[in-house]
Amino acid sequence: MAASTGTLSQGKRFVLGLQHAAAMFGATVLVPMQTGLHPSVALLTAGLGTLLFHVVTKGKVPVFLGSSFAFIAAIQLVGQREGLEYATGGIIAAGLVYMALAGLVYLFGVDRVRSFFPPIVAGPMIMVIGLTLADTAVGMASAHWGVALITLLAVVLTAVYARGFFKLLPIMTGIVVGFGAALAFGLVDWTAVQAADWFAVPPVMAPKFSLSAILAIAPIALVTMVEHIGDITTNGAVIGKDLIRDPGLHRTLIGDGLASALAGLLGGPANTTYSENTGVLAVTKNYDPSTLRIAACIAIVMAFIGKLGALLQSIPQPVMGGISIVLFGMITSVGIRQVVDNRVDLSDSRNLVIAAVVLVLGIGGAALPLPGGLQLSGMALSALVGIALNKLLPERAAAVSAGPVLTGDD
Repeated sequence: MAASTGTLSQGKRFVLGLQHAAAMFGATVLVPMQTGLHPSVALLTAGLGTLLFHVVTKGKVPVFLGSSFAFIAAIQLVGQREGLEYATGGIIAAGLVYMALAGLVYLFGVDRVRSFFPPIVAGPMIMVIGLTLADTAVGMASAHWGVALITLLAVVLTAVYARGFFKLLPIMTGIVVGFGAALAFGLVDWTAVQAADWFAVPPVMAPKFSLSAILAIAPIALVTMVEHIGDITTNGAVIGKDLIRDPGLHRTLIGDGLASALAGLLGGPANTTYSENTGVLAVTKNYDPSTLRIAACIAIVMAFIGKLGALLQSIPQPVMGGISIVLFGMITSVGIRQVVDNRVDLSDSRNLVIAAVVLVLGIGGAALPLPGGLQLSGMALSALVGIALNKLLPERAAAVSAGPVLTGDD
């Protein structure tokens, strides 16, 4: 039987929460560092979003909401074209899409909504997320390949050979080792860290809205919904409860959507359920959701440590490049696994066509011109076309049934 935090001392409860905070930390701060958003704001919105999620889900679901990797490319694009304020406006719109999807789940049932995202659609959609970010990872690593490769090696060795809880921290290990290597090569600038105060209010940013930014970012919620279903299913399997039914997928989607909208309102990246923290649940066998709320409070406190935010921003690009090579590749691998685990028949020309169109439109940067000089591009366009093709093209009777089982995150 899993231990309950109610039987533990306050000190042990805090340690359990600290483990969860450590597990989410590396990936959560990596997203804002990739996009130009502020890591302290990301920690703040992750903590607040997690607490909001627990309110919406009646405190029954032991998850942590951290920064979503799916939105990186779109945030970068909108940030360069219009400004990061407009990207956060798009994130708010994505949160509203989540809530609309929650309404559809409530009205029509989980299975009917999930039929729009069978493995042949979900797998290539997730591959597109990782592959569109490949250039970003290589570009950062190329600033100093020596440091990048040392960082990459640290991540790989930790992920493959480490044991116990330490195995859950390959990202943090890579950052620490890579930062040490960057120090040795003289690549670290301490100026911002020295100038920062120990206590500092996170620099929140008010959102701005444009239809072009919303069209670029909001439809990505269709992709992350698939990940959300997989994470909630996996989380329930770990703790031995059907969370899709109780408190219900509609509640978890609303919680995730509200958390993302709140993040956008304050200038943070979109939130998503974190499989890193599900891994901690499996290791500790302590499934009390209050442990995750403790982690959320720790994240909020960390957001107000000014020197920590400055230190995170001082991490050299080659370090982040080495980490990103693994992380973005792993996202692509999750998409491949979605196809393999569900035994999708790629000898069926219908399936080949769907996968081919989604991959080429998504990776190739296709754009659909819209009235008013707007356009629907990249990941969002490929997701919508994939969903449409799946419904329009006839399916053989022997084809695999819908229902993604992925366990991806971030």
